[in-house]
Amino acid sequence: MKITGIEALKFGVDDRPKAASFLADFGLSRGESDIPGADLFLTLNQSRLYLFDIDDARLPAAFEPGSTLREVVWGVESAACLEQLAGRLAGVEGLARDAGGLSCRDPNGMTLRFRPSAVQPVALRVAAINQHGDIRRVDEASPVYERGEPIGVGHVVFFTPDLARTEAFYRDRLGFHLSDCYEGKGAFMRCAAEGHHHDLFLLHVPGKPAGLNHVAFTVRDIHEVIGAGMAMNRKGWSTFIGPGRHPISSAYFWYVNSPLGGAFEYYTNDDYLTPAWQPRTMEHRLELFTEWAIEGGLDGHTRRQVKQGG
Repeated sequence: MKITGIEALKFGVDDRPKAASFLADFGLSRGESDIPGADLFLTLNQSRLYLFDIDDARLPAAFEPGSTLREVVWGVESAACLEQLAGRLAGVEGLARDAGGLSCRDPNGMTLRFRPSAVQPVALRVAAINQHGDIRRVDEASPVYERGEPIGVGHVVFFTPDLARTEAFYRDRLGFHLSDCYEGKGAFMRCAAEGHHHDLFLLHVPGKPAGLNHVAFTVRDIHEVIGAGMAMNRKGWSTFIGPGRHPISSAYFWYVNSPLGGAFEYYTNDDYLTPAWQPRTMEHRLELFTEWAIEGGLDGHTRRQVKQGG
């Protein structure tokens, strides 16, 4: 059984025009929705993001108040994998089967759906990086990006009041692998033995209920992370934090506050792991979250840090 990654997200929002404007500025393309009354936005690999009105009765129940993520759709490698998964999920809350796939709720209250993978491979030219002893870009300048074009949905991050139970569900029922963890605080998990550092991060903050922390989208390189973040600031969307770098996954990032709930992240250069990788257990510390980071982002006009309170 192989889960391949996140292929669709369904949001219920209280201001659809504002949310749609955000997604267009973020670099997603508008598509012709296959769900009447819902807006559809696409990444380059055809991962789908749907916008519904917050009170749309077709949406699963929300796991937190306000605009937020209501369903995560995971791809599986084949129809046979779907059959295997149905057996592993026997007895799980909300388990249901239809012609297109199956769904259930995780212990955190998030609705999950599984279906045969439908994303498309994306061939992109990405300029190489020159490093000491490893010169790969010759007679060519590095690119400058005026906006972002997310390739796909990389991962989701949820607050969870019961880390052990939620982690066990993804590990034992869905076959996820632990990549790294903060002791008693968080679990970075990938959906396959070989793959990028995490498809899911579960974060426990004492006293904080279940909820969405952020959704992350992959882009080509560090230059696109910076160009995309500055473009969002130019368009008036505020930065949560970034650009910066996560030591725990090696990824460069930029988080933008989102009217859909939580934050949206651009990222690149995360670690790629195999079964040989040994998960690390670490104390949750600021320097493990960010080796370095710029609060408030960079102003797209001055190219300087956004002044706080300005």
